Amino acid sequence: MAKARHAVFTGMLALAFAASFAWAEPPRERVLYVTHAAGWRHDVLPLSQEIMKGLGDSSGAFTVTATDDVSALAPESLRGYGAVVFYTTGELPLNADEKAAFLEFIRSGRGFVGLHSATDTFYQWADYLEVIGGYFNDHPWHQAVTVTVEDPSSPLVSFLGKSFEISDEIYQISDFDARGSHVLLRLDPASVDVTKGTVRPRFYGWPLAWTRSYGEGRVFYTALGHDASVWRDPRYQRLLLNAVLWTLRKLPDDRR
Repeated sequence: MAKARHAVFTGMLALAFAASFAWAEPPRERVLYVTHAAGWRHDVLPLSQEIMKGLGDSSGAFTVTATDDVSALAPESLRGYGAVVFYTTGELPLNADEKAAFLEFIRSGRGFVGLHSATDTFYQWADYLEVIGGYFNDHPWHQAVTVTVEDPSSPLVSFLGKSFEISDEIYQISDFDARGSHVLLRLDPASVDVTKGTVRPRFYGWPLAWTRSYGEGRVFYTALGHDASVWRDPRYQRLLLNAVLWTLRKLPDDRR
């Protein structure tokens, strides 16, 4: 009987220790990944959802809820997340209250990450342009290009060196807020044909990734991410991981 009591006590002690250890672990942040396509639907979306979830799990820092249902952006749902990621197109069906809650979510200090066609979203909502910093304006090139790392000291892109090559669909951006954006990656125009009819040179060139602030919130965007090969590229995955961690304030601020 004494041995049995000792075994029960030992078991209870082990459970209590395990519970206290679990309690000491910091809770993971929750990240909402929205892939609603109100315009063009990209073939890569299912793969992107898998990879985003995997990045969260492998990092141990956050968990990802991936959905194309914009009801996840309802005010009562948003409160549970630390950051929102968009791979979206067109005018998402949000009402005025939901739009206001989305803006307040970021303004109050939460994170926002825009991927590829997130700039091909909400053309009719000026506040969204203020958040993301620019709009998609055609993709003149779908090929291997050279990308210049504009700020190699940034913790988001320092691992990429001074430049790198990648093959993807390359956006050009209009209405770009050059003064309010910290450009991290930019297309090297020497690697493409800038005389094509759809090319529209601007003073800021072709930015491919940048950071911004919106109120107290951190905003990151990259135009890369059309092709499945890019999503499978460890460099792109690390960029995405860094972007989410940065918007969650788990990386230092890169903005000067």
